[in-house]
Amino acid sequence: MLLFCRPGPFRFLFTPAVSLVAHHEYRSTCVPHQANPVPGRTIGEHGIVGDLDTAALVATDGTVDFMCWPHMDSPTIFAALLDPVQGGEFSVEPALDDPRRMQLYVPETNVLMTRWMSEAGSVELTDFMPHPEAGVRVPRALLRCVRVLRGRVDIRVGCRPRFDYARDVPDVEAYGDSAVFHAGKHSLRLAATVPLTIGDGEAEARFTLGAGEHAWFMLGDESHDPLTPEECEAAYTATAEAWRRWTRRSTYRGRWRERVDRSALVLKLLTSHKHGSVAAAATFGLPEATGAGRNWDYRATWMRDASFTVYAFMRLGFVQEAEHFRQWTEDRLAALDKHDALRIMYSLDGSEARAESTLDHLAGYAQSQPVRIGNAARTQTQLDIYGELMDSLYLANKYGTASSHAGWRHVRHMVDHVSRHWSDADEGIWEIRDKPRHFLHSRLMCWVALDRAIRLAGKRSLPGPIVEWAAERDRIAEDIWANFRHPEKGHFVQTEGGTDLDASLLMMPLVRFVSATDPVWLATLDAIRDELTDDGLVFRYRNADGLEGGEGAFTTCTFWYVECLARAGRLHEAREIMARGVLYSNHLGLFSEELSLRGDPLGNFPQALAHLAFISAAFYLDRQLSHPGGQTWQP
Repeated sequence: MLLFCRPGPFRFLFTPAVSLVAHHEYRSTCVPHQANPVPGRTIGEHGIVGDLDTAALVATDGTVDFMCWPHMDSPTIFAALLDPVQGGEFSVEPALDDPRRMQLYVPETNVLMTRWMSEAGSVELTDFMPHPEAGVRVPRALLRCVRVLRGRVDIRVGCRPRFDYARDVPDVEAYGDSAVFHAGKHSLRLAATVPLTIGDGEAEARFTLGAGEHAWFMLGDESHDPLTPEECEAAYTATAEAWRRWTRRSTYRGRWRERVDRSALVLKLLTSHKHGSVAAAATFGLPEATGAGRNWDYRATWMRDASFTVYAFMRLGFVQEAEHFRQWTEDRLAALDKHDALRIMYSLDGSEARAESTLDHLAGYAQSQPVRIGNAARTQTQLDIYGELMDSLYLANKYGTASSHAGWRHVRHMVDHVSRHWSDADEGIWEIRDKPRHFLHSRLMCWVALDRAIRLAGKRSLPGPIVEWAAERDRIAEDIWANFRHPEKGHFVQTEGGTDLDASLLMMPLVRFVSATDPVWLATLDAIRDELTDDGLVFRYRNADGLEGGEGAFTTCTFWYVECLARAGRLHEAREIMARGVLYSNHLGLFSEELSLRGDPLGNFPQALAHLAFISAAFYLDRQLSHPGGQTWQP
């Protein structure tokens, strides 16, 4: 059982690498004041911890107000971020008068620290989940260590889980030094090194610590005995070192290195240790515009987003992650018969993504309803996914291990499907809930699918109908140049025969369909600047999409825009927009899906696509700034 702490014999020691003043990127960062905040905690006022299976958001006031259990796509046990009254939370409240609050990550890790500083005392909270390579005997748990650094401080810790998306209030009973929460088939155990008091659906601890004293809290499955304090300390040390080992595998040494490392750590947190799949984000229901209904569930693997993530991992030297994801995708391809098309998204374990439903009992973030789980887009046709996936498979083969014969056979089946269907209308990258359209981006990515398949076959001397594929690829290119241009201005447009712009056009030079300095492309880039950007914020499009309510600027598109500027040789402008884009992260360097005109985070958080777009932009812009006009790495 978890032993009570006694003053003196057990000290929670940090390695020198955890110095709070050693490096400008990681020293404690004051949480910025936000004027006119939405009720409750805002999206950006959070860090994230996880164990490559699930994750938890920790607010700047020390509250875990979003967490799914036992997996990232399981129902929530804490969801106060979506409903402060009913959602459930795990709070830490030092009794300090008007403290300054700060958050930081232990350098090169996903171990999070929250600090309170006042004249009377200072308190530090360390949050982490044991890394799967840490050798901890408990398979998954949330560990929290509250430590007083100065003064003598009264502290309250409250744990109020609400199972099954806050539909079940648990019964609570004392079990030795622990509190056990039961609701139907669900159960959790909270253990602590200070006495716990049982309440109605909750447990709390009220205690006082002096300077140098600390208390441990561990939340995990009831079936596993809690860790002892010594084991908690060992779990912290092993977890921090496991994250450091992973981060130091990065080959990136350029500008914005610490932010690139942080983005890589976020992407790794969203990657399943067991399956190799990558979640689009850790959350659901966080709105693209407060008070509106664009509230989606991103706790699934989109083939598009995950493929881009592999691209980012490869650029940074994380080849193992690319290999693991490639195996996951080959398993999905192998499950298809000749009449099936690849799905745009899957559950993290590779099964069919969940149907969309609403949680009408939850108030929603800032009263934004409905709160959705599952995703109706799972049945959509989005032809662009084949290009993103084929590009990632091409890179994984080029820089990693070659595909098997069976794997290549499945790829051939997929590419043949693209050859037959590239001219179909679809719902596109932005998943419009409207009549299907002929989107340029979808057409472009079908071109990529055929182009990369041809390249891969040539590189590995793989059998296939190369001549036929090349003919279809060229037909797509001719179609784009002939039918996706503005009738008067000549630049590229969102849909066939249309006049609207779309920020997804920024992918055109990034996938090497068109030269980054081609006059038609430069006219397109200028048009996007004039019509879709606002102070460095880039909107996806301005035209109707079949949904009510507006949305924010799309964070990913800001970094696509930066990379396009850099590739066009507009380095001064690229660097300026990059500087603004970096500021649109939160105090920990985490990016949300979207941004308001004030630059406040909106949408699901943190979002993989935004972080990988930042990595790509940083990589290319750094090379261009260091070697103007020189060669840069390109797939």
